[in-house]
Amino acid sequence: MTVWALIIAAAAILGVRFGFGGRRFAFALGVAALLFAFEFWLAAPSVLERARSWLGGHGRALAPIVLLAAVIIYSLGVTGSGKWLLVGAIYVVVPALLLATSAGKSPGTFADYAAAVLIWLGIWLLPPYRLLYHIFPYPPPLQHTLSILLALSTAVSAYLLLRRLDGTGYAVEWRRGFGFAFAFNFVVFAAIAIPLGIKIGFLTFDPTVLRLRSLPVAAVGILFFTAWPEEFLFRGILQNCLSRTFKNQWAGLIAASIIFGFSHILHAPVPNWKYVLLATIAGIFYGRAWMKTGSLLPGTLVHALIDLSWHILFR
Repeated sequence: MTVWALIIAAAAILGVRFGFGGRRFAFALGVAALLFAFEFWLAAPSVLERARSWLGGHGRALAPIVLLAAVIIYSLGVTGSGKWLLVGAIYVVVPALLLATSAGKSPGTFADYAAAVLIWLGIWLLPPYRLLYHIFPYPPPLQHTLSILLALSTAVSAYLLLRRLDGTGYAVEWRRGFGFAFAFNFVVFAAIAIPLGIKIGFLTFDPTVLRLRSLPVAAVGILFFTAWPEEFLFRGILQNCLSRTFKNQWAGLIAASIIFGFSHILHAPVPNWKYVLLATIAGIFYGRAWMKTGSLLPGTLVHALIDLSWHILFR
């Protein structure tokens, strides 16, 4: 609760400093707070279990209701757009409808993969084709964050509350062996990626005080709105399901890592094959951390520290 409140308060202060305020900003910030609470609090195992118990069996259909409320509140309070309200409602409901057909089945069904693709497409394509950017056009500094929050919350609602996919590791809890998994995968990947990245011209060592000053904001943004969502999608869902489909953990790891690598191909300059290569290698180490611990947390921390190191030390 404290971490959630501090992050929302910081977002409000930064918004005011950027010159935003009034009714529209209050609605946008309120929706961000609601979506962040939904995905953040459900990462507490006891809260997730209570939510599943409360929804029961037939009540699973109510899983997307918080997300629908968020889209409705934003559309009525910020944009007034009935068109994008409808699009947002379809976005959060369709994955749930797909996964409802897989309830009780072993992971790795067609619906498991189709729902993941639909959720990812909402934020992956280049502007102006990013669907969720149109649903959340205001304020510009929160546009990407709101899009990520809706995508992640849609996945949490569909896979954890409705589908009840097991083995995702969606939990913020520290257990024995997590420290070693974090340190090993970070150090070994850094030892490979830094010289390789410099050799192929992807990385240039260029630390600056300006980027160091932005560390607190960058750390929160990368940890909560990049690393955690991507780890849930690519490891908790995709690698999880692929490992069941192939009946082999290492095959699932390699396949998910390659897909993770190709998800970076649209970064400038397009197609960015250097980024694909390094992201694929990174995915192997993130996926290994998830595979060895059964938790998203160590891999998320490796992911976040790698991105932060890149932000501070390289360009």
